[in-house]
Amino acid sequence: MLLKKRSESKELVVMRYLNMRMELSAKDKFHLANLEKGYRGEVEFDRLTENLSEERYIIDDLLLQVNNSYFQIDKVIISGGLIHLLDVKYHEGDFYLESDKFYSVASGKEYKNPVIQLKRSETLFRQLLQNLKLNYLVQASVVFNNPEFTLYQAPMDLPIILPTQINRFLKELNDAPSKMDENHKILAQKLLSLHHDKNPYTTLHEYDYEQLEKGMHCRECGSFNTSIEMQGLVCGRCGNSERVEQAIVQNIEEFRLLFPERKITTQSIYEWCNRTINKRRITRVLKKYYKAVGNTSDTYYE
Repeated sequence: MLLKKRSESKELVVMRYLNMRMELSAKDKFHLANLEKGYRGEVEFDRLTENLSEERYIIDDLLLQVNNSYFQIDKVIISGGLIHLLDVKYHEGDFYLESDKFYSVASGKEYKNPVIQLKRSETLFRQLLQNLKLNYLVQASVVFNNPEFTLYQAPMDLPIILPTQINRFLKELNDAPSKMDENHKILAQKLLSLHHDKNPYTTLHEYDYEQLEKGMHCRECGSFNTSIEMQGLVCGRCGNSERVEQAIVQNIEEFRLLFPERKITTQSIYEWCNRTINKRRITRVLKKYYKAVGNTSDTYYE
């Protein structure tokens, strides 16, 4: 039973919007590509665990805090006799381990060792269980699920699952009997209640309003070469069409995410859309989907 589904991180969504509305540096584009690749890898592994039999609780993308320390777990699988903590990595290419260092063969660049990160998360998770006075067996593993990944010089006792081992791991998990009771349900609900939506240590890219291109971009290809035709926003590059109302809502949500400190008003969205939509239409959408605050010219929406 999937209790919490994965969603794109705020950092990933913000970087996508910024990439459409400003020229990112090569470093930022590389970071965005890594975020996209990591999310794609997590979603691919999610598909593999969708059909697990027996009784299990699955919680994706859990952010917890213990003693002022935050830690994130890509996937928690609560079974009858064991809790699996899984950290999914979608690295591509040849890598090797040397002592506790994790290197790319092609570039020689050192990456964060995912096993060290995993052990920290496992330790903090055990501390959390102790604080809750709960006693469960915990097994933590790093899952490398990119089929183009190879790891050299890895000790056999490391808690890692390589691409060629994933099917076997899932089969063994699937074949293990798992009967849940009320205590497992209480544990799952407690973990969900302790989840944090925002990691205070995540640093977002710096930007300001004036830097960003204004207008209504195509949802499919990101082009700003769009026009209003009948009831649709039509892209001049790829030909995609979507309802204008949906396009306005999308731009409002984008504005709200990028500038949470700014008030959402008819005027602010009018300017954000580069004045391509008349104000009456914007106001109708705001009134339909958002709560109005105030009844004068100072009205804004939440």
